[in-house]
Amino acid sequence: VQLQASGGGLVQAGDSLRLSCTASVRTSSRFFMGWFRQAPGKEREFVAVYNWSGGRTYYADPVKGRFAITRDNAKNTLYLQMNNLKPEDTAIYYCAADSRLILSSIRNADEYDYWGQGTQVTVSS
Repeated sequence: VQLQASGGGLVQAGDSLRLSCTASVRTSSRFFMGWFRQAPGKEREFVAVYNWSGGRTYYADPVKGRFAITRDNAKNTLYLQMNNLKPEDTAIYYCAADSRLILSSIRNADEYDYWGQGTQVTVSS
């Protein structure tokens, strides 16, 4: 599985961005697909993930209410709509996917087998 991420950029605090992640294969009902981010000097952290089985989305607390995942099944594409961006959202954002996760593991980057290239998001104050 190959993941192609895009959509990063430089914005001001309060602005919005939308990231895209397209999978090279058709997403199955067992697929988890989502986003992590890594700021300079910090570890990669969970942002949000979507589970095609049941259609549920899970968010990290710092982004709840500001970020939202949507998808286009026909394009095997997941979107991360990021609103009211803050300087602390500045990071490289990575798309990740896996087909064998359990719910207790979805926030653990080590559990994901497939990764896209990162896309830089920079939010100025």
